[in-house]
Amino acid sequence: MNINLYPVKIAGVGKGLPETVITNFDLEKLVDTNDEWIATRSGIRERRVVSSGETGTALAAVAGAQALASAGIDSGEVDLIICATSIPDNLYPSTACEVQKELKCSNAAAFDITAACSGLVYGLNVARSFIASGIYKTVLLTAVDVHSRFVDWEDRSTCVLFGDGAGAMVLTRSDNEQNDIIYADMEADGSRGEELKIPLTGKNCPLVGPNPVAGQHVSMNGREIYKFAVNTVPSSIKKALDESGIGPEQVDCYILHQANARIIESIADKLKISRDKFYINLQKYGNTSAASVAIALREAIEDGSVTPSSLLVLSGFGAGLTWGTAVIRWRG
Repeated sequence: MNINLYPVKIAGVGKGLPETVITNFDLEKLVDTNDEWIATRSGIRERRVVSSGETGTALAAVAGAQALASAGIDSGEVDLIICATSIPDNLYPSTACEVQKELKCSNAAAFDITAACSGLVYGLNVARSFIASGIYKTVLLTAVDVHSRFVDWEDRSTCVLFGDGAGAMVLTRSDNEQNDIIYADMEADGSRGEELKIPLTGKNCPLVGPNPVAGQHVSMNGREIYKFAVNTVPSSIKKALDESGIGPEQVDCYILHQANARIIESIADKLKISRDKFYINLQKYGNTSAASVAIALREAIEDGSVTPSSLLVLSGFGAGLTWGTAVIRWRG
């Protein structure tokens, strides 16, 4: 969907990662697996996980502070904080409210959104809409998930895939007519939600009968999620580029949700775009869910893969099932 009201600037990007690194060799001590098996099937070599004293809120605050610093914006200027998270530290207060407290953004409204691995792109679209409509001028978008506390560490099909992390972006009203967000879209298919799920059952009142039995960990139909991604994401990217009037060869870098290297390579091949244009850093972090696109964007800026004036495609896909694509210009 195109919005042509106030132009929007992407002013800063940040990341926040735990210190603890878990390698594939470390996982050999927990499950029947090995480095070659994991790397061949996913491209992942290691991931970061929180320790007992770390929280998702703390990671999001680090990412948010870095994004604000890179944008040269004081915390008091933030009008709204959005946090994309499917695994908050608490059901309430929201992680966005906790980030507001940590960063002293006392003038900001705050709320969470849940779109799993599509969360950053969903949040980008929501933030863009608030700014373009004139309701808010400066939005801090954070994205964080802590999967290490919600995977079954005896299930080698899922525990090897996920890592913890946070990313952030600062969006502001542009001082000129340049709009950094050329196009952004978000879609969902709730009929396929059972393919990737973390149940939250709680406990019934003792007067109404027994409690449901369910594990509080990730369950995933890996085969179906792979098929979903390699079929849906190329269509989403094609639509975004068509709506933007941009040819795929004009894009400098594609930054997709960092779920699996084989998925990203298959998407590139299906689009007939060189794999070299697709940024990958999941070998270091695994699947960091909502945070992955922002973490990858920050690192692509740091290592020079993305430079001022770069034309980018961001795309997320995951539980819900949800997906979304944005075409943006990074002006640095």
